[in-house]
Amino acid sequence: MGFAIYYNGLCSHHHLRPEFQMVTTLASSECREPGALRRRALTKLDRELSKGHFKSALSLVKELQGKPDGLRGFGAARQIPRSIYKLDELQQNGIDMSFLVPLVVSVLDSVERSLQFAAVDSVSFNGRLENLMIDAISDSVYEENHITCMQHEAGHFLTAYLLGVLPRGYEVPSIEDFRKDNFLGGKVGFLGFEFLEDIHTGKLPKRKVNNGKVSARNLNRFSCIALAGLASECLVFGCSESSSSDVLKLDRVFKWLGFTESEVDAQVRWAVLNTLLILHRHNEARSRLAEAMALRRSVGFCIDTIENTLNLSDI
Repeated sequence: MGFAIYYNGLCSHHHLRPEFQMVTTLASSECREPGALRRRALTKLDRELSKGHFKSALSLVKELQGKPDGLRGFGAARQIPRSIYKLDELQQNGIDMSFLVPLVVSVLDSVERSLQFAAVDSVSFNGRLENLMIDAISDSVYEENHITCMQHEAGHFLTAYLLGVLPRGYEVPSIEDFRKDNFLGGKVGFLGFEFLEDIHTGKLPKRKVNNGKVSARNLNRFSCIALAGLASECLVFGCSESSSSDVLKLDRVFKWLGFTESEVDAQVRWAVLNTLLILHRHNEARSRLAEAMALRRSVGFCIDTIENTLNLSDI
């Protein structure tokens, strides 16, 4: 489904009565208002998502992709070439990430630690905080964990959007949720990663990239999005204390594809570099998005927030 604005020919009918001419003028002004068409489209997007009409929602987004008053950021992220996965190779290709070296090390350490924890299978990316094992927890700790969770989920959402993967919904906890024993954290669901269901159910045998349902492009996007929560936390706080579920989900994909240890290492290192650079370039958009998600605004509202704060020189 596409998206269209119907003017009903009002602008060209000068013989209309004055009161209708006034309505026409106001409608035309609204359409000329920066972002007006995008906001209308995103309102429709929210309706399609709420009804589970995911194909229609994706078609709507693609219709607006790259248009001046549409979705300039969707799928527009500048990325590191997949052939590069070492910092010294970046330097040789004129990409300076020396200022992010400590964060690269921090994310890779988090990935390594995460592989030691148990995972809970899901089609969405879950961010569960594991640092609550103390006898007494103050309100300030609950607030800190809430903020961390928002940054984590915003990292998933923003990275996906900039890589051209549409978030179909999300769940985020309130501070009160952190006080409950059954708290499981936030999560963001996406369109386009249906192969996760195949892995979870074991319906398909192991397969190599491009020899089945997982293209190299989709694997690259999935790798970055899966690690974006950890990367976002490291960018904001210098380290990550979140759970292993995202990393283990990625690890299951690698095992399903039959990747060797060296292939996994190269894929993870590239994804970490690529994701950190994307999130660093669009730090303001990530921050504003986290605020919108904390208020549990709609997916369309969150996308509009991203579009309004994007660093256009870096897409």
